[in-house]
Amino acid sequence: MKVLIDTNVALNILLNQPNFYSGSKKVFDLAETGVFDAFISTSAITDIYYIASKSLGKKVARENIKQHLVPVFKPASVTDSHIYQALDLDWNDFEDSVQYVVGESFSADYIVTRNTTDYRFSTMRSKLRCEIPVVSPEEFLKIITFT
Repeated sequence: MKVLIDTNVALNILLNQPNFYSGSKKVFDLAETGVFDAFISTSAITDIYYIASKSLGKKVARENIKQHLVPVFKPASVTDSHIYQALDLDWNDFEDSVQYVVGESFSADYIVTRNTTDYRFSTMRSKLRCEIPVVSPEEFLKIITFT
């Protein structure tokens, strides 16, 4: 199973965000043990570094990404084609559209995110039916338990 992890889920873990840490960490732990193949877009990695460096400092953010994030979540490249496709989706949140297109490019089975409603609203607005299920960490944990 291939799963794209969204920026906010990785930040829950790296920044130890109390309200969201538990579910995101369980997803991370399952990915780390190889229960599924976890991916994160390369554009998300730069966003994560930028946001995490504001809280943790540049050196700590870089080391956390290097030691903890990319060994578990395989970087999925964002190409020029992905950017053009995402722009054509005309979603409210461009970052979400890029994540979605990247997930499509490697046939992701799920996108795990904290903002599932943004994806749903965007797909309704553009009349695009989401082919990739978009779920929260907690929803994903329920799904993975039954597979």
